[in-house]
Amino acid sequence: MARLGDDEVAEVLALVEAATEADGVRPLNEHVMLHLRYGLDPGARAVLARNDDGLAGFAHLDPTDAVEGPSGELVVHPAARGRGVGAKLLAAVLAESGGRLRLWAHGDTPAASRLAQAAGFVRARSLWQMRRSLYAPLPAADLPEGVRLRTFEAGDEAEWVALNARAFASHPEQGSWTLDDLKRREQEPWFDHSGFFLALRGDRMVGFHWTKIHGSGEEHGHDPIGEVYVVGVDPSQQGTGLGKALTLAGLAHLRSRGLSQAMLYVDEENTAAIRLYEGLGFTRWDTDVMYRYSMSQ
Repeated sequence: MARLGDDEVAEVLALVEAATEADGVRPLNEHVMLHLRYGLDPGARAVLARNDDGLAGFAHLDPTDAVEGPSGELVVHPAARGRGVGAKLLAAVLAESGGRLRLWAHGDTPAASRLAQAAGFVRARSLWQMRRSLYAPLPAADLPEGVRLRTFEAGDEAEWVALNARAFASHPEQGSWTLDDLKRREQEPWFDHSGFFLALRGDRMVGFHWTKIHGSGEEHGHDPIGEVYVVGVDPSQQGTGLGKALTLAGLAHLRSRGLSQAMLYVDEENTAAIRLYEGLGFTRWDTDVMYRYSMSQ
């Protein structure tokens, strides 16, 4: 089905809560959760699995990336596990995808690996979650000469979307964000312009650090924690130290909000970013894994 009704959305959100409580990790990423709340993604599909006790599982299919292929995520209620529900959901999503699918698993768990491998998927990408204590010392955020910081304001949206596209031109998800993607997040209860930093050289936007504060109130299964949500630098400014300065400015902001920890996500293959974050005191905490299936593989 392309669109869920309000009652079905409530059922899925309750299932997500139950799975997060049982596993200690969110089973669906932010993009899918936004789709559930707002239902704005064209072409997306939802698959529901039911048993006598109610909703046993949910799967989401996003076919919008014509280059990389459709992506999917699924979650099974803890009380319904071990009964083949996950395999049935995966088969249904794979059929909907036309035989080409990228499947995300949050947390590098043996159960997810077994399910994916049994269906013929291969491990294709890993996304690290890294964390650091905000009680540890933070170096000063020394900006490059001629660059100043200010926070995001209404009216910055179009220029930010253009900068984000330049900064993440080779990124499979982030670089494709649209104005609607940004505005959708501005509607979220966690959005706070005071934690969204913009770097300007003259009047031109050349970098940004968008921080986020989330916690147990948003199905995360943990106490409030700060997040280095997105750091982006215009290609013309790379190598100037702007990325490091922006990261430190955001971390200082998160610490000023009384938070004890900060987290971020980074691709395992992005060794330059990992070195930067390790140099700032971050260490690997967990891993999300993408599995890939293609009838031609």
